[in-house]
Amino acid sequence: MSVFGKLFGGGGKGGKGPSPQEAIQKLRETEEMLTKKQEYLEQKIDAELLTAKKNGTKNKRAALQALKRKKRYEKQLAQIDGTLSTIEFQREALENANTNTEVLKNMGLAAKAMKTAHENMDLDKVDDLMQDITEQQELAQEISDAISKPIGFGEDFDEDDLLAELEELEQEELDKNLLEIGGTEDVPLPSVPSVPLPKKPVAQKKREEEDEDDMEELKAWAM
Repeated sequence: MSVFGKLFGGGGKGGKGPSPQEAIQKLRETEEMLTKKQEYLEQKIDAELLTAKKNGTKNKRAALQALKRKKRYEKQLAQIDGTLSTIEFQREALENANTNTEVLKNMGLAAKAMKTAHENMDLDKVDDLMQDITEQQELAQEISDAISKPIGFGEDFDEDDLLAELEELEQEELDKNLLEIGGTEDVPLPSVPSVPLPKKPVAQKKREEEDEDDMEELKAWAM
């Protein structure tokens, strides 16, 4: 059995391979496992580095052993980084392939449904149907126009006679107005009073004469 077969739980040659969803889930689980391994190795590297610093001057042998272990952990960490990159790339490619498969499957279903919907449709029948609909709409419009026209039952009058009668009525109204205006000439005017108007009082006349004398005197003084 291959490594991928062991990883995804596949059987022998006759066994059925995992579905894309199962493979994606397995890859995610592997990523989580390797991420935890990374965190563990980083902690070990920090601890070995601290040990080497602590024993650098006191116990050189212990410091060297700590640095050796640190180097091994760093090598494992680099390998895990490369493995995670490969798994991440494979998972993304598998997700894209799964998406494309679902899209194509749905597009195929839509195409079949459309084909089924059009099986009972004949283009000639569709044209005939649309022509019938157009004719019925035109007929309905004609009926609506006919119904909306006003109909006068027993109202067959001569328009010239009606106009002549209207002119007679207007002339009668005009003559009536002229007669009313002419009648006002016979109204008697008020008579002139026979009693003479009262004359101005003597005192008032004398005061006016004095005012005139004063004005003449003022003009003479000004000259």
